[in-house]
Amino acid sequence: MDKLPVVAHRERRRHQRLPQWLKKKLGPSAPIHDMKVRLRDRGLHTVCEEASCPNIGECWTAGTATLMILGDICTRHCGFCDVTAGKPLPVDPTEPHHVAEMTELLQLKHLVLTCVARDDLPDRGAHHFVECIEAVRARCSDTKIEILTTDFAMITEAIDEVIAAAPDVFNHNLETVERLTAQVRHNANYRQTLDFLAYIKSRNPQQVSKSGLMLGLGEQREEVIQALRDLRGVDCQIVTIGQYLRPAQRNLPVIEFIPPEQFAEYEQIAYDLGFDSVASGPFVRSSYHAEQMLKVEKSGKDYE
Repeated sequence: MDKLPVVAHRERRRHQRLPQWLKKKLGPSAPIHDMKVRLRDRGLHTVCEEASCPNIGECWTAGTATLMILGDICTRHCGFCDVTAGKPLPVDPTEPHHVAEMTELLQLKHLVLTCVARDDLPDRGAHHFVECIEAVRARCSDTKIEILTTDFAMITEAIDEVIAAAPDVFNHNLETVERLTAQVRHNANYRQTLDFLAYIKSRNPQQVSKSGLMLGLGEQREEVIQALRDLRGVDCQIVTIGQYLRPAQRNLPVIEFIPPEQFAEYEQIAYDLGFDSVASGPFVRSSYHAEQMLKVEKSGKDYE
């Protein structure tokens, strides 16, 4: 396949001017305020807020959110992430109940649960994930549950416990290409992520697995394609590919704004490599339209 001409907008100033394709309205303020009130009343956090997601208006107006468990302070200091890093507070034992309550209140058909890294905990938060899954299933038995986790420091007992809880989708992000991993991620690496995804499949071949990539950090086209090949090599079935946007000045700068036609090419390449479901575009994030990604038309598969 011929390489598309990439019209990349390079960062030259402290405050970037976004290309037209990356301009997005926040949406009505009332639904967003209402969602914040509901979440705060239950002591819950969302990755939508903590990671400064550009889709927050769209998703919250539709009454959906990705809940972030285990607090809002992360033990890792990844260069791309806007979540506060530092010493976390103790885990809230009532959080699984509140997660289930919020799931019921919003009548969610598909819940996405993610987390901060908790390298301070012996099991890295694995058991708490399981408690949240079980609480939701007890209260909302028809809700599909997708989890986006850390690598649990590759503690097999911890990973096994989460696998045994049988989430509908198990997501763990590769984030970037191998060459850039050291500067983008903290206390995690490219090969370890692939090993983590491979381990999930080795323990449960029927588990639906998912991963994601951010573009615009200086990666080359062939490196992106190799990352997609590597994910298929561990039988990852679903992949998301989106544009990295710098959430704060302390975070890594954007090197390129990738145009929509390049994302379209990567989507086709991913399908050609054998992925069952692909979302590739400037505003795509790990949990963006997560429910729809389980309904796969191009491959003829439907996990539901």
